[in-house]
Amino acid sequence: MLIAIGIVFGDIGTSPLYTFRAIIEDRAVDEILALGGVSCIFWTLTFQTTLKYVLITLKADNKGEGGIFSLYTLIRRYAHWLLIPAIAGGSFLIADSIITPPISVSSAIEGLKPLYPDLPVIPVVLSILFLLFVVQQAGTNRIGAAFGPVMIVWFSMIGILGASQLMTNWSVLRALNPYYAYRMIADYPEGFWLLGGVFLCSTGAEALYSDMGHCGRRNIQVSWLFVKICLVLCYLGQAAWLLNHVGRPLGDQSPFFGLVPTWFLLPSIGIATLATIIASQALISGTFTLISEAFRLSLFPKLRIVFPSNLRGQVYIPAFNWLLMFGCFAVVLYFRESKNMEAAFGLSVGLTMLMTTILLSFYLYTRHVNIVLVVGLLLVYLTIESAFLVANLRKFAHGGWVTLLLGFILMGIMLVWYNGSRLKRRLTTYLDLKAHLPILKELSSDVDVPKYATNLVFLTSSDHPGLVEDHIINSILERQPKRADVYWLIHVDLVDDPYTTSYRIDILEPEDVIRITFQLGFRVQPRMNLLFRKVVEDMVKFQEVTLVSRYHSLRQHDVVGDFKFIVINRFLSYEHELDTLDTFLMNGYFFLKRLSLADEKAYGLDYQNVATEQVPLIVDRSKPIDLKRLTK
Repeated sequence: MLIAIGIVFGDIGTSPLYTFRAIIEDRAVDEILALGGVSCIFWTLTFQTTLKYVLITLKADNKGEGGIFSLYTLIRRYAHWLLIPAIAGGSFLIADSIITPPISVSSAIEGLKPLYPDLPVIPVVLSILFLLFVVQQAGTNRIGAAFGPVMIVWFSMIGILGASQLMTNWSVLRALNPYYAYRMIADYPEGFWLLGGVFLCSTGAEALYSDMGHCGRRNIQVSWLFVKICLVLCYLGQAAWLLNHVGRPLGDQSPFFGLVPTWFLLPSIGIATLATIIASQALISGTFTLISEAFRLSLFPKLRIVFPSNLRGQVYIPAFNWLLMFGCFAVVLYFRESKNMEAAFGLSVGLTMLMTTILLSFYLYTRHVNIVLVVGLLLVYLTIESAFLVANLRKFAHGGWVTLLLGFILMGIMLVWYNGSRLKRRLTTYLDLKAHLPILKELSSDVDVPKYATNLVFLTSSDHPGLVEDHIINSILERQPKRADVYWLIHVDLVDDPYTTSYRIDILEPEDVIRITFQLGFRVQPRMNLLFRKVVEDMVKFQEVTLVSRYHSLRQHDVVGDFKFIVINRFLSYEHELDTLDTFLMNGYFFLKRLSLADEKAYGLDYQNVATEQVPLIVDRSKPIDLKRLTK
């Protein structure tokens, strides 16, 4: 529970720093804004976070793991179209990660402005963000021990501050009646559009679901009781403070720091800054996990992944870390103040929540939940979240386009990569391996052919043990034949269980041709050197294969033979005629392929034992050319 409070609730827990200010904006404070705002916040936390995510969505766990891609893997076999909401939701959630750290940290540091009007806020915020991204490579286990206690202090502080202000005006409690939320939306000028600010109170709910694997469903559900009480007390306290400022615009004042006594301002800002750093850290780590899942599901070009600790599921992606950092820097420099960032915040998460609602409804349907309840849930949350989304669209011209643009770019990359990969696999020709076993066995024993390697290993995409790509057979037999004592074929089968690690062996020709099929979960890094070595050691142990070199001078001294990996890269052949869509897909795919991590690096192969080959991919053979020979 302590870990859950430290990791899961950072984003939603720091929302009191800016939510009420986003609702009020530059308007003069009045009772409808104060009471209607806190009423909307309370019922949004109840319906969106408590009911939808904490009570319903957390039950959609994939062997204890959560997140939109985990939810997608549970239901993808039922309908292909589910890929679209999964890609859209994941893309917009990743896009939102460039705005959350800047707005959280800026909101905390700006609390110093009443004491230090000349404080250079932007350089301070940039420095904190720089340090935040630098320490990512160390892993959260180095600083994770402090997360829980710091966030306990944060939530306790905001709860106490809110309760202290609430005691000066108990009448604020009437705002828990949803009638006040209705009054703000229906009676206040442009009241509907204020929902864009209200929505900020729930933007961490999607991250809450993604972090389920780190903390467990029950721990999150129980911890939420404490967190929600503190959040509601803080928001009620801010409403009570606002009622003391009726008729006046906020200006540079913050409703949150208005709760803080002058003597406690500096300590509260220090605690708030730590809380925002922790919230940002957890969100960045969650983004790495989301990207790594996209790799495994063939939704994103491969990037280098580092495992900074032995903690389950913790990954670090250097290239994406620095891209996020520069994105956050650009947000700070472009918007300059947190109140300007509020315009860009929440729009993309609203789209993610809509996509999760669609996937969740389909999940409940496949689990044979009463269809009336499923349809009712779908309609209720489509209505709520569509209202929030429409209200947030008002922010588009004022900065909302930033995260939307990035989300659509990420979505385009995922769609091109996924469909390009599928097209490439569809156009790959597979041969009957059984028909080629005799010639492979003869080649292995033909001493007239120079030995290429003792053990020759190919990576195959064939799902069937009896089939193999034609370019693998051509690599062995054509041009300069590759003689080896044993030919190995390795296939990686991605399974829906997140942390599955199992394998199957097919001995196609004893001591000559062996295929290994690894079944790996979508959160397991395919480190082939390590996995393959482990399998070979087990085979030797059970006397299924002999690794001793077949050279007489070496065999008598029990010298182990060498291993050589062949990685075959495809490129788009000039001998084709493509339609417009296929041209776009394949050019886009191979462009992203050049930018992505090479296969030998992605599969963790030892560079000293790897050879790469370039083989053309014939997408569609050109029409025969009518070529005439001229005579003298």
